Amino acid sequence: MSKLLICSDIHGDALSAKKVVEAFERHSAERLVILGDILYHGPRNDLPENYAPKRVIDILNPYSDKILAVRGNCDAEVDQMVLSFPILAEYAFLELDGLRILATHGHRINKDNASLLRRGDILLHGHTHVPTVESFGTENFYINCGSASIPKECSPKSYIIYENRSFSFRDIDGKEYKSFEL
Repeated sequence: MSKLLICSDIHGDALSAKKVVEAFERHSAERLVILGDILYHGPRNDLPENYAPKRVIDILNPYSDKILAVRGNCDAEVDQMVLSFPILAEYAFLELDGLRILATHGHRINKDNASLLRRGDILLHGHTHVPTVESFGTENFYINCGSASIPKECSPKSYIIYENRSFSFRDIDGKEYKSFEL
């Protein structure tokens, strides 16, 4: 049994990074799973209001032994030079409570390119900035935690708390707005 805080798409927003870490502490999560796009906003997104990538580095690095991160489309090798936890893996498999979860950013591995999944696996990613839960494929589920800093489609800044086969979607201030159990 593990308790995880799952987030994505911080995009250099220091206030959002601070709130994610505060939520991690408040929920007493064991791991902080970051699904990419940590420091930079990329050319398709506006600058987040609290854009300060160097501050995000300072906020996240003290948690390096608790962070599991995968590479987003806005993450680069140079980012790895300043972050003290690995960020360059395209994906990670998590086996929790009898579930097999493929954690990735979503720009390469997604519902349209899910060849790594087996029957019943969960595809977990960010990238679209829209919190989502839906079934697809062969008894698979797609779960998207949304964005911690630049939400889209009128969704809130958000993260997920995973515990005991339950996914609790929460706004950046911690209020649950949706949950899903397997």
